[in-house]
Amino acid sequence: MLATICTGLYISWNGLRLISAATRLQGIFFWDFLIYVIEGMIFLLTGLQARTLIVRIAGHPLRELVVSAAVTSLVVIATRFIYMYPATYIPRWIPSIRRKDPAPPWQWPFALAFTGVRGLVSLAAALAIPLTIENGNPFPYRDLILFLTFIVILVTLIGQGLALPAVIRALGLANLGRREHEEDREHEFEARRAAIEATLARLDEVVVERRIPEDVSKGLRAHLQGRLRQVRDRSDGDADHGARSRLVDDMELELLGAERETVNDLYQDGKLTAEARLRIERELDLREARIYSLLAGD
Repeated sequence: MLATICTGLYISWNGLRLISAATRLQGIFFWDFLIYVIEGMIFLLTGLQARTLIVRIAGHPLRELVVSAAVTSLVVIATRFIYMYPATYIPRWIPSIRRKDPAPPWQWPFALAFTGVRGLVSLAAALAIPLTIENGNPFPYRDLILFLTFIVILVTLIGQGLALPAVIRALGLANLGRREHEEDREHEFEARRAAIEATLARLDEVVVERRIPEDVSKGLRAHLQGRLRQVRDRSDGDADHGARSRLVDDMELELLGAERETVNDLYQDGKLTAEARLRIERELDLREARIYSLLAGD
């Protein structure tokens, strides 16, 4: 177990160097699809068991079910509030951690505690309870545990979820996400700009070291300078620069559409193999994904 955890931590820090880009792209789609299938199966199983469960708990007094559901929901919600504040502030008693990450205002842990929604994990844990114990008798209160799990999920997912906007406004955090998003975008653009500038500097070194002709490196340098100019325009607060960047994105998306239509026509006419078409489509998809990734932050 420890070796598995250490391996996961090592790969999380060094995955960009160890895993190829093609593998990472395929992994994203694979894991997203796998999670979607697992979640769908769990909730489908929940729906199939719900009717049977209602029949089986019919023998319990209604008052007992209501009281048990209320107490369990309150305990689950209160427990998250109880441990959220110590978990937030006690580690920051250490000076090194406090310097890197100062203690947040009390509203932040409150919002995190309030968003403690129960769902798939709680349901999977409840469904994992065996039907019988070692001597063959039914597992005691298994149906009641499943029922209370369903109620807690509904209370936290629907009840707290619907109340969350009002709580966020009451805590004065309505604009916090917007400010955090803006700061994150600034850091992102700084990283993009630094990466492209380092690439341009490395290109100049390679041209000198390998004595590469200027006409060979000219196109690559122009491409990198265009990307750098686009990043600078996006990071600039000037509305004209932002409008120009969006115009460039719209034009590039339209040109990508024209490329796709041409490739598809060539494939349908038998002038392009399926393998070549897939390679070209993969490249076009990556370019389109890059554009939409930039647009998503605007």
